[in-house]
Amino acid sequence: MLYLFLIVYSYVLGCVNGAYYVTRYLAGKDIRLLGSGNAGARNAGRQLGKRGFAFTLVIDIGKTILALLTVSFIADGGELALIISAVAVLLGHLFPFQLRFQGGKGVVVFLSATLFLVPEAILVTGIVLAIGYLLFRRFTLPGLVSLATIPISSWFFTASLVYSIGLLFLFLAVILAHTLSLRPSSTSNT
Repeated sequence: MLYLFLIVYSYVLGCVNGAYYVTRYLAGKDIRLLGSGNAGARNAGRQLGKRGFAFTLVIDIGKTILALLTVSFIADGGELALIISAVAVLLGHLFPFQLRFQGGKGVVVFLSATLFLVPEAILVTGIVLAIGYLLFRRFTLPGLVSLATIPISSWFFTASLVYSIGLLFLFLAVILAHTLSLRPSSTSNT
């Protein structure tokens, strides 16, 4: 029963989509109808500037950390409970029920969960991203490659199979969300 509560609680927190609510509040518009159509921090930043980006980050980081903090107190910091919570927050972010299951791509949630669970892995990710940016002068490909280091470096720092597999699942969900958003629409504009 405890795990069911933690899953529902974490999912509901994940549904609090920062980009959607910030854009609704600051511009009176639906972020899913603007720019890339993604309900995420990057699109919010493009539409609303630095302020919109920052507010979105605060909300999305905050909901992830709040869920994991709550679970760490209730479940005594059990690794499995924390990973289940992180997955539920990500699923809520990707598929928020109140937004007809059209959410963001989950990068901020993934990074926030990593920061909470294995903060040292964020340092590795940052180094890989910096090197990739210096080589390619772009963020997208180096960003995805740097995210891929998280499950590997989490094993190195914690030797926790639960964290490594859980963070791998989160990474794959983020990649899948990005891949699905790149597919052309099935409806044509004729």
